[in-house]
Order: sequence, then structure tokens, then C-alpha cells
Amino acid sequence: MPVELTRDGHIAIITLNRPEARNAINGEMAQTMEACLDEFENDPDLWVGILTAEGTVFCAGADLKEINAGNGGALSTKKGGFGGIVQRDRTKPLIAAITGTAVAGGCEISLSCDLIVASHETVFGLPEVKRSLIAAAGGLFRLPRAIGRAVGMEMIMTGDPVSAQRAYELGMVNKVTSADKVMDEARALANRITANAPLAVQASMQVARNAFTDSDEDLFRAGNVKFAGIAKSEDFREGPLAFIEKRAPVWKGK
Repeated sequence: MPVELTRDGHIAIITLNRPEARNAINGEMAQTMEACLDEFENDPDLWVGILTAEGTVFCAGADLKEINAGNGGALSTKKGGFGGIVQRDRTKPLIAAITGTAVAGGCEISLSCDLIVASHETVFGLPEVKRSLIAAAGGLFRLPRAIGRAVGMEMIMTGDPVSAQRAYELGMVNKVTSADKVMDEARALANRITANAPLAVQASMQVARNAFTDSDEDLFRAGNVKFAGIAKSEDFREGPLAFIEKRAPVWKGK
């Protein structure tokens, strides 16, 4: 399968597995990505996802052979948009673990994730304007939000990439490490997240995602709604009880 899901406790590992084509998105990849994300979202025992890839390129973007054949529409799904992911309405955190280049649609896929761990060799970029194209899978607005308006606009208009280290300094990347340590660091980050109450993590993440787009009034309202929902859960009672009893909490995700 061009996209595969494996399990490691409460962690779902979703792997792009079309290295012979630099993991460029074709119709089958988009469909299997959507199926993997459906499985991830629908399984209450999976709390955090890691998106990674086989080969030296995380994702080269759209498969131009598909586009030249007139099959460009197949690269998107109704639920997830391009690659079955960039417009996906997700409730659980997803970490991009990147050991290769992530340009064009690959950069946009990484930006659609919540956290990024990258290797020292990784570069990010939106080179579409160099080919008279437009980065229409979220990059034009997610990149400036992630790294700031000035550098974001520069990257978009010049098409020039930035290194993972520069992306880290600008706030887009959470961790830069050697290629052989990327998955270890991503797992460590995932484990730090799964140590917390999963429903509280999901609710907090959903409010925080809108921090740069919604008004304070809307965000306060959303936070109150999420808090009211969490207050009805078993984990809401478990957290304070574990603290009082001086033990580690046992989260159920319900």
C-alpha cells in the first residue's frame, strides 16, 4: 500500500510508502491516506499520530504524470483535499517526522500537521511559482502563519527553500536532529503527549489551532464549550483523584 498505518501502543504511525516516485501524491496515495486517517480518528485507543515516509524525499508534492494525464482531480479526496490530508478535519494531534526534502505539496502536507520533527538535511519550500503554478493546498496561508509574514512572503514569491534549522528558528519546526534520530525524537514527543489525558489534549489542540484566525471572544467561547465537554468525562475525575492519591493517572480516553 502506498500509505500504511501501524500501531505502537497509543501511537499511530502513518507511512508514505512510494519512495520510487519520491512519495509524490497520486490518486491511490490520496485514497489510502484518507483511509489511514479514518482508522486513526475512529480508534479510541489511538491518541497521537506520526506521519513519516520511506526514502530520501518526504513528499515531492503532486505526481506530475497524473496531472499531465488529466487525472489531477484524483489527487484530492472530498474529506481531506490534496493528498487526502491538507483539508482533513482532525481531532487528534499529528506529528510530521521528516528525514528528506519537503517541498511543494510535501511542504503543504507537513504544514497541515500539528508538530514537526525534521532532520538537518531537510529543506522546506514552495517552488510552485518557478513553474507558473500556485501552492493551492494550504501553503499560501499556513506558511506565513508558521514562520511569519516577512519570510513567508519571501519564500512564496521567490520559490526559494529554507533549511530545517532556519524553519526551527522561525517557529515552524519543533525539533531538528540527525536523520537516524528523527523517528526516535518523534516517538519521544508523542509519548510526552500520550502521558496526558487524551480528550483534554484533543480539546485544547482544537482551540489552539484557531489562535491566529478567530477573535478572542470566539476563542473564549470555544474554550468554555470544550471545558464543559471534558468535565463530563471519566478522565476529568481521574486527574484530580490521581493527584490527591499521589499516583500516576490512568487515562481511559472517555
